[in-house]
Amino acid sequence: MADSLVFDRKLLRTRRRRALALGPATFLLDRVADDLADRLSIVLRKFEIAADIGTPGDAVRRLLAERQLAGHVVGIDTLAESEAGEREMLSLAEGSLDLAVSALALHFANDLPGVLIQIRRALKPDGLFLAALPGGDTLTELREAFAAAESEIEGGVSPRVAPFADLRDAGALLQRAGFALPVTDVDRITVRYDTVFGLMHDLRRMGATNALIERRRMPLRRATLFRMAEIYAERFADADRRLRATFEIVWLSGWAPHESQQKPLRPGSAKTRLADALGTTEIPAGEKPR
Repeated sequence: MADSLVFDRKLLRTRRRRALALGPATFLLDRVADDLADRLSIVLRKFEIAADIGTPGDAVRRLLAERQLAGHVVGIDTLAESEAGEREMLSLAEGSLDLAVSALALHFANDLPGVLIQIRRALKPDGLFLAALPGGDTLTELREAFAAAESEIEGGVSPRVAPFADLRDAGALLQRAGFALPVTDVDRITVRYDTVFGLMHDLRRMGATNALIERRRMPLRRATLFRMAEIYAERFADADRRLRATFEIVWLSGWAPHESQQKPLRPGSAKTRLADALGTTEIPAGEKPR
């Protein structure tokens, strides 16, 4: 289990409700849900029982049904109140799922390693897990602009943008959770805005504004906000003066272990030398080619 808490789950639930009231901004989630369905479509298997883990809205479940990628799909709310308090306990029976998916949700988990272990245990042998979550370069422009403005105006920096997963760390988490054949890759999406305030409005409508436990509780100073906007425009505008915002999407996939899956060969068990396969001459270490 994680040693410390990162996110205020009660505040996350409040922010999610506010986003629904404002009219949710779903363009990013719709893009990721479509990509997720495309990735599943190349897996030559019919998944009878699937779970959508924490994805806001029904975009993923709708596409799974429309494209007939899964028989029965249940939604699991990772922000639901539970006896575990601020940690995530999933209502999933062991060995009950053929497929588990998640889109833009698991980055808010206080105990992501624990959530991945729960998902792996809920999968049947040879069941598939496929998820997308924001990566480390997501909103890097906003993070840099806020840090520069706060340092200049207030003489210090406070956490304004949540930490996101690093690709290498994500792969290690899959292995730690016991997934077989883990794979990670990255997709980068650039969204452009007339002003940084348009970006901030979309983040509110995504329910994705600052919910860090270590966030500054004092209201944001007006001078800091407007200086941040100036710095953002100075550093991250294109030639047409529109502003870039980066969303890095980290994709994770892994399988519940099964005896039919491919396994790496034992070191030293190869029967053919690489040099022979390539039709070249093997050179001992330390020698230079002639």
